Amino acid sequence: MFVAMNRFRVVPEREADWERIWKERETHLQEAPGFVQFALLRSDEVGEYISHSIWLDRAAFEAWTRSDAFRTSHAQGSLEGVLAGPPELGLFQAVVREEPGGQRELDDSAPAPDRQGPRH
Repeated sequence: MFVAMNRFRVVPEREADWERIWKERETHLQEAPGFVQFALLRSDEVGEYISHSIWLDRAAFEAWTRSDAFRTSHAQGSLEGVLAGPPELGLFQAVVREEPGGQRELDDSAPAPDRQGPRH
């Protein structure tokens, strides 16, 4: 399982516009092989949102980012004046995953040697 998340800082007065944009946009995610789930998450902190997508694996996510469907979904509407800055991308490989009923999945792969250090 692979997770891609974007952290967005939204101008506080524009939160309703931000949520409307996401509710009305066509994501085209259902067309993407290996797509599992998407959620737009609103933080308890004013103006903070996370887009959270789950993929079968990193290869499926990377294929999505190179697809025409990705370009189409990201070309919808203007975000001018809505975002307080650029999004921060985070990419994560699941190491341990558990589901109800006791199903447990472990990833025995080693961390990639070319991973980058902290963003801070």
